[in-house]
Amino acid sequence: MPGSIKDRVAIVGMGCTKFGTLWDKGPSDMIVEAVNEALGDAGISDDRVEAYYVGTLFSIGGRSASEPLRTQYKPVTRLENACASGHEALRAGAYAVAAGIYDVVVALGFEKLKDEGMSGLPGMQNRTGTHYQSSMPGCFAMFANKYFERYGLTPEEGKEMIAKISVKSHDNGFLNPKAHLRRKITVEKVMNAPIIASPLGLFDCCGVSDGAAAAVICRADMAKEFRPDPVYIKALQICTGPSTGRISESCDFTHVEESYRAGVAAYEEAGVKNPREEISMAEVHDCFSISEAIAMEDLQFSERGKVKQDIDDGTFHLDGKLPVQPDGGLKCFGHPIGASGIRMLYELYLQLQGRADKRQIKDPKLGLAHNMGGEPFAPIVSVVIAGL
Repeated sequence: MPGSIKDRVAIVGMGCTKFGTLWDKGPSDMIVEAVNEALGDAGISDDRVEAYYVGTLFSIGGRSASEPLRTQYKPVTRLENACASGHEALRAGAYAVAAGIYDVVVALGFEKLKDEGMSGLPGMQNRTGTHYQSSMPGCFAMFANKYFERYGLTPEEGKEMIAKISVKSHDNGFLNPKAHLRRKITVEKVMNAPIIASPLGLFDCCGVSDGAAAAVICRADMAKEFRPDPVYIKALQICTGPSTGRISESCDFTHVEESYRAGVAAYEEAGVKNPREEISMAEVHDCFSISEAIAMEDLQFSERGKVKQDIDDGTFHLDGKLPVQPDGGLKCFGHPIGASGIRMLYELYLQLQGRADKRQIKDPKLGLAHNMGGEPFAPIVSVVIAGL
């Protein structure tokens, strides 16, 4: 289709650090590790790379990557779009290649958070600079409570529904040697954990992490010069709305319109007619367990109000019909903000190539990655679809 990225670029190498509290690594160490793994995976040296695109929330300028990588006067562009920053770097690099400006580029995402004196995400501010009297857990707790009420779930039923999401993610992350929180948990443990913002408890919330991830992108027609199993980008969509969720009745607190619309646009670009049947696996922005549940409906994997049945049926488990968070997701793999979008693609890439080891799902064809940055009332949402 005109203006589409579909099958015009390929990913031929990827790398990802272990995520976690990396006291022994600075940003430079993580960047070099992720990029070197990606270059090695592609079988090339850095002299083949013509440009770098870097997604990060807190580090400033292209120098944040050019200095550790010693890029020798090559273009390095720093991009930021909240939690979609990694996908934004991917999109910029992919479009530069598709436009014929470059043949080979690297998209990189990274964040160093754990020893920077920061706990959680920064406070939310409106355009006047004054603080809202809410937090990210508080915002998503409002969605959880409204979802339970709208679809007739008792608080106990609703809390058990989202607890099963966290348990599934930890089961998957336990199999992932690069995950931050490799520990299995139980529904009982989730439901009895300390409350952060009711009904969300400690295990309903993802943490923040240190980490970096990188992708080598090239023209589709040259992809098999690098490897026999390149992964092709089928869709790249970013969606933002008018940010009126707090003041307009258009926000029903049970869905995220930007996620729905980004999904619709990505499916059209990729030629997907039935997402539930055609998408083989998904990595979604599970900053909180309720956000994964709502994303399942926004992305048309579950009918409105029916995600509980799919959760209970194990639809989204590794051995289910549509595995979600096969690497553990934000909840278990971790959330270095700028790196998360490319980390999601790293898992899709491994799965599509049959290299995901104990997490490997059966015969994947298309994978979807979904990022959501900012408040659920006014987010930035990205959706990427990739396949062989």
